[in-house]
Amino acid sequence: MLEGPAFLVSRELPSACEQESKWAYNAFFVKQFSKGKRCLDDEGEMITGLRKLWKASENESQKSNSVISLSESDPSDNQEQQDGQSDSSSLISQLGRDLSINCLLHSSRSDYGLIASLNRTFRTLVRGGELYKLRRLMGIIEHWVYFSCNLFEWEAFDPIRRRWMRLPTMDCNECFMCSDKESLAVGTELLVFGKEIDTHVVYKYSILTNSWSPGSKTNTPRCLFGSASLGELAIVAGGCSPSGNILSSAELYNSETGTWVTLPNMNKPRKMCSGVFMDSKFYVIGGVGEENNNGLTCGEVYDLEAGTWTEIPNMFPVLTGAGGQDAPATAKAPPLLAVVKDELYAAYYEEQEVRKYDKGQNLWVRVGGLPERAGSMNGWGLAFRACGDQLIVIGGPRVSYGGMIELNSWVPTESLPQWDLLARKPSGGFVYNCAVMGC
Repeated sequence: MLEGPAFLVSRELPSACEQESKWAYNAFFVKQFSKGKRCLDDEGEMITGLRKLWKASENESQKSNSVISLSESDPSDNQEQQDGQSDSSSLISQLGRDLSINCLLHSSRSDYGLIASLNRTFRTLVRGGELYKLRRLMGIIEHWVYFSCNLFEWEAFDPIRRRWMRLPTMDCNECFMCSDKESLAVGTELLVFGKEIDTHVVYKYSILTNSWSPGSKTNTPRCLFGSASLGELAIVAGGCSPSGNILSSAELYNSETGTWVTLPNMNKPRKMCSGVFMDSKFYVIGGVGEENNNGLTCGEVYDLEAGTWTEIPNMFPVLTGAGGQDAPATAKAPPLLAVVKDELYAAYYEEQEVRKYDKGQNLWVRVGGLPERAGSMNGWGLAFRACGDQLIVIGGPRVSYGGMIELNSWVPTESLPQWDLLARKPSGGFVYNCAVMGC
């Protein structure tokens, strides 16, 4: 698990000459990037290389630039180099700034915390967000899953390297933690919406600084809304006002500016709905309407270019539960939806199956089952998300002595789902909130 600066230097390094060891490690790491390698993919090779470099730095600490030059050769900067605080406009001087940045763009963002520790220039490059903006322009995207199985904790999971990371604890009161919360990942931010006593608030986690801070509030306070993101933009729609009124309003958020813009109202008010982006348009689906708290079967699509909403009748039919017994619409979770390659999928928790939406016929077609151990309470406690080109199901059985959280993935194909167990760990087995960040 990657937590804070503790992972920046391997514990297998010799304890003597700590500063030389740290510099040798950093030098070896960046040198591997300049060779086009992923040095953390092969831990044995990494440790061997580190030990060789450590011995070299122990014997010739004044010649560390012969391994790889990370700063301009100014004797006055020697102490700063050893302290990991050197500065350089060229980053990796043998490559030049442009090639250095191009090399880092193709590196895993799991390594950006280590890269930021090399010197001030690397740190500014990572924390300023420039790398992520360039990655977005080049179509280089890694998807991480962020979720909370504990009211006071958030975790992240990197499905490529199958690594866990615990986020810093949110500095908020218990009223917020126990309120209805919504989460949304947009750009390099994770937004968590909730309520503190009588005020709706937003907390923002930034992957640039690995910290929480107050986020920008929506123009209209709301909870239980549908939402989705596309790059640095996100839309929230519907939900409940502080007085309990069901809303038809919608807003667009720009994570680059931190601002909300009010959009035209939907055709129908709705709460407890779900939102997705598909074909560069925003869809809001299902939920509960104003009339007798009944479930809505229609969906609506918002065209960002035209600035208009269009209703789609019977887009998400309400199904009767097993044995003819059905929970009230207000007791059910919002529709569990995910979009992969502009195809919409839904997890039907009561039938324990996955269905795909046929856009032309406006109907849902069964494609296979959910993972066997994906339990829920009327859909609550189960997460179903798109994570790049795969579907992710997060959940697990709840038992009296505890539980286990499992992450299963499947890349949609024409064949039946074959779920791959990515990871599992002891947990309460109930997912309160979940979002996927792609950057």
